Amino acid sequence: MSQSRTSSVVDATTLIEYATIVGRLIPASGEDHMKLARLAWEFRRAVQVATKMIAKGEEANTILKELRRMLNKAYADSAFKQAKAIVKGCLATGGDPRRIEVTKLFIISEGETSRNGNRNVRLEDTSLVKVKYPYDGSWIQLEAKFGEKYLPLLRELVELAKQRKVSYNARIVFRRGRIYIHVSVPIYLYLKHFEKGEARGELIAGFDLNSDRINLAIIDRYGGLVDAKTAWFTEVVSHGFPRNKAKALRLRALAKLLKYCYTHGVGIVVFENLYVVKKHRYTKSRNGNRRISKFAKRELLEHAIVMSLKYGFKVLLVDPKGTTNSKEHDEAMKRHGLDRHTASAYLIALRGLNPS
Repeated sequence: MSQSRTSSVVDATTLIEYATIVGRLIPASGEDHMKLARLAWEFRRAVQVATKMIAKGEEANTILKELRRMLNKAYADSAFKQAKAIVKGCLATGGDPRRIEVTKLFIISEGETSRNGNRNVRLEDTSLVKVKYPYDGSWIQLEAKFGEKYLPLLRELVELAKQRKVSYNARIVFRRGRIYIHVSVPIYLYLKHFEKGEARGELIAGFDLNSDRINLAIIDRYGGLVDAKTAWFTEVVSHGFPRNKAKALRLRALAKLLKYCYTHGVGIVVFENLYVVKKHRYTKSRNGNRRISKFAKRELLEHAIVMSLKYGFKVLLVDPKGTTNSKEHDEAMKRHGLDRHTASAYLIALRGLNPS
């Protein structure tokens, strides 16, 4: 059996610029809460309008002009980019972008180094966030609550932003009666505070990410299979299982496997490059397709890359074509006695061997 193709290998460090930190927001007053809610409604409406206009083939300048009538320039630009991403995702899954319905309340503001890190959503300190209210130019005051371990990082972020040295994106979301903020921190700053080690092992680990399991295969520098593991979380694909809880279980399983790699001589970790996959790979199983459609695989990949970088692994992304349902895949299963998902992990690892 050949040692798989080594073309189309991407160093993941060139793709990940930010890591996300999540905190709670509590409006300082009832008026602030009402203003924030109105802004979220208007932002959602702007994104909805933009998706319809994009689907109709309207020019970007025409769309932006319309959005800027609804919001200020920075909010409008963010709404337009979000709408483009939604339409792109809809097309990737074979959907009709003309039928998109934006249902969740949220606000997005992109970072600006020249505007103390962000023009519309600013971290004044680790406990205070101010949000620009575009209808009268005032600022909405919000108490912020982040995990204790993130406070030193956020203090440095605030200080650097005030010096106009860094920027950060911010997303505010309304979920189940609570308000959350997602702050995108520059990856170098995140790793400065949260790196766990410097992986110097000689082995290579391939990961196959799935809705109900993560499969790991470890190979040596000659392509020989050294070890294989599977982390199961089958309960997350049952109907009605909470999505946030499912995400937490997947991340916990991934963290355990990465720690295992770090303590067992792995220096390079390899994942499929899901950024080049245009559509979900559906199966003949109705239940299987339901799992696939609800599984945020790219989001898990982004977490996997950041978690891997914390351990100091070199992270590679490889072409997913042929890692399943191929002659090479069948040969790997027979030769090493692997199930189909572990065989995929094995082929993914091989593609990280001597990448060109």
